[in-house]
Amino acid sequence: METESIIDEILLPYQRDWVRDEARFKIGLWSRQTGKSFATAAEAVLHCQLHPKALWVVLSAGERQAIEWMRKAKQWAEAVNLALEGYRELRSGEALMTRAEITFANGARILAIPANPDTARGYSANLVLDEFAIHDRPWDIWAAIYPSITNPLNGEKKLRIVSTPKGMGNKFADLWFKNEAYSKHKVTIEDAVRLGLPLNLEELRAGVDDPDIWAQEYLCEFIDTTSVLLPYELITACEHDPATLTDTGHALYIGMDIGRSKDLSVLTVGEKIGTTLRVVRTEIFKRMPFAEQLQRLCDIAADPRVQRVCIDATGIGAMLAEEAKRKLGGKVLPITFTHKSKGELYAAMRRHFEERTILIPASRELREDLHAVQRNVSTNGTITYRAARNEDGHSDRASALALLLHAATKNGTFFLPFSIKRSSR
Repeated sequence: METESIIDEILLPYQRDWVRDEARFKIGLWSRQTGKSFATAAEAVLHCQLHPKALWVVLSAGERQAIEWMRKAKQWAEAVNLALEGYRELRSGEALMTRAEITFANGARILAIPANPDTARGYSANLVLDEFAIHDRPWDIWAAIYPSITNPLNGEKKLRIVSTPKGMGNKFADLWFKNEAYSKHKVTIEDAVRLGLPLNLEELRAGVDDPDIWAQEYLCEFIDTTSVLLPYELITACEHDPATLTDTGHALYIGMDIGRSKDLSVLTVGEKIGTTLRVVRTEIFKRMPFAEQLQRLCDIAADPRVQRVCIDATGIGAMLAEEAKRKLGGKVLPITFTHKSKGELYAAMRRHFEERTILIPASRELREDLHAVQRNVSTNGTITYRAARNEDGHSDRASALALLLHAATKNGTFFLPFSIKRSSR
C-alpha cells in the first residue's frame, strides 16, 4: 500500500493535517488522548523513509514517555515497511535511561531521550519536544536543544513541539502565545471527536468530574500553573543500593496505598536511622483480593519494631483500613485522601527529598511514579496534586511512600528512635 494511502487510512483528519504540514517550525496544543505522540512518530518515521541518514531526536517528559513514543515509532515503521536494523535502550543497571535508539536499514535514526538539559546537548538533528509543558527545567532544555537545528552545514532541520497545556509559567505557553514563526495546530477533545475520534464526550466529562481538569487537559485552556513535584535531580540524589528488611533494631514504619482492578496496592516499609528514613521493602499487589492484602499487611506489621502504619482509607480502601485497625490496634492510622490531606502529604514528601532525609531504592518504576506527580495551582490559588493513570497504575508507589513518611512523622518531625527489648534465644 502506498504511503499516502496508509496515512489516509490510519490517521484522523487533524493528525493528517499535522503530518502533511511541512513548515519548519510547528507547535501543537492538543488535548489528552488525541494521539499527539502517534502523529509526531508518524511524521518522524515517514521523513526517515524518504531521507536516508536522517536523524530525529525526541525529548519526552520522562523515561516511560520516551519508551512509549518509541513503541509508536516502531509501529509506524512496520506499517510503511521501513526496515529496522536495530533498537536498543542505553542505561547503566537501574540508572536513568540515557536514550532509546532506532536504527533503520537505510541509515536513518531516531533517538528518544528523557528531557534533561545535560543530555540534550550535542546533536544536530530534527527535534520533537513531546509534552513540552511538563518537562523539568524547560527554559534550560530550550537553551540546550535549540542550537541542534541551527547548524547550516547539516541542512535545514525541523522543530516539532506538542503538548497539553500546563499553565502559563513555562516555555511551551510562551511559544504558543508569543511566537508567530510557528505553524500552530490546536486540537481540543471536542475537535477530535467531531473529526472522528471514537469517544463518548459526556461519559468522559462525567468521569473526570472536575471542571479545572476538564478545561485544562481536554479543552486546552491555560488555567493554572503546573510543575513537577519531584524533578529527577531530587529523586536520584536520594537513591541508594537496595536494602533488605533485617533485624537491625531500628524502628519500622509502613505506608500502604490501596488499589484493586485498575491501580496497584503498594506496601512500603521504612526503617528509621538517625534523622533518615530508609525504604527497606516494597511489595506490589496487583488484583489481589483484599483479604490476602490484609493478611500480608498483618504479617509484616506484627513485627514489634513496627511503630505505625498509615493506610489509604479512601473509597475501596476504607474497609481494608477498618479491618487493619481492628486487628493491629492503635498503630494503624487510616488516611482519607482529600485535596487537603494530599497537599500536606506531598508537600511533606517534597521537603524530605530536598533535605535528603529519605533514602529510596534505585528503581525505575518508583522513580517514574514519583516524577509523574504534578503540583497544580489554579487561578483561585487552590493547590492540588495529580498524576496521570497508565498501565502501571496511578503513581501508587509515590502515594505509598508519602504515607510511609507520614507514618514516621509526628508534628512535622520524624519520631525519635525507640529502644527495642530483645528476647533471649
